[in-house]
Amino acid sequence: MRRRDFFGVLGGAAAWPLTARAQDKAMPVIGVLSTGSPGPAIAPFMAAFRQGLSEAGYVEGRNLAIEYRWAQGQYDRLPTLAADLVGRKVDLIMAGSPPGALAAKSATSTIPIVFRHGGDPVGDGLVASLARPGGNLTGVSQLGGEGLTAKRLDLLCELVPRAGVIALLVNPKNSTAEHVIQEVLQAAQAKGVQLPVLKASSETEIEAAFASLVQLHAEALVVAADPFLSNRHDQFVELASRYAVPSIYAWREFAASGGLMSYGASLTAAFRLVGAYAAKILKGARPAEMPVQQPTTFELVINLKTAKALGLTVPESLLALADEVIE
Repeated sequence: MRRRDFFGVLGGAAAWPLTARAQDKAMPVIGVLSTGSPGPAIAPFMAAFRQGLSEAGYVEGRNLAIEYRWAQGQYDRLPTLAADLVGRKVDLIMAGSPPGALAAKSATSTIPIVFRHGGDPVGDGLVASLARPGGNLTGVSQLGGEGLTAKRLDLLCELVPRAGVIALLVNPKNSTAEHVIQEVLQAAQAKGVQLPVLKASSETEIEAAFASLVQLHAEALVVAADPFLSNRHDQFVELASRYAVPSIYAWREFAASGGLMSYGASLTAAFRLVGAYAAKILKGARPAEMPVQQPTTFELVINLKTAKALGLTVPESLLALADEVIE
């Protein structure tokens, strides 16, 4: 079974390029502000972003230059990187995460900013409303932290019904972390499940979090949506296998890499739409009048091979709900 494409734009891919710099100021320049690092984990999303641009006639290196800035998981570097892009007078900033969008907004009120947000951009103060953003920002909101983390707990409870202790892992540097914790704590209490909360914002802290699962007697794990954590799916999959802990994640890429299960909106579709929005702005559209786009469909992906390795039998009810089953 294949997942549904909910943004109304077809998926695509493009080659991973070297950083392009503007040789001719007549050529528009986009500044990409990323919380992650360049490499295979983030390449598909940047490719989808460039695909959205190319469908509107903007091709990097031909009639468009892109300046990439990588925070490499260090969110405190984002303000400096955003200020650097503003100082270079880029024509538009693409921020692929809430921390990046907040840093870009603090750095400029005039340069257009297109974001990919996993939670509530109104609540975070990025836009006045979803329908009429009202400033220099607009983009795509995937509601990654609004209700979906609790839904992931529900799905994991259905797959591992006897689990009495299920851990939640969040990145404490993400502005949505405390809200997500409270949301999932309420859901866990309603189910009679204990929910120890683990926090990690580095590779070593992720390792330590998994090691602590044994002492906590945790029988399953929910990983919250977060840009830094999403770039570490290979590490998560290896650790979940090593500790034999059933885990659910926000993005399909985890399940495709060998994770047990994922539930959320499509990142590649979101970044492609961000690229399409950026192209409209380069052609003269005003961010203040461009509604923030939201998904209407979410994808459940189940990796049967991983379930078998963990000794789990996936209920038919879950298989019927799945948009994709990896065998």
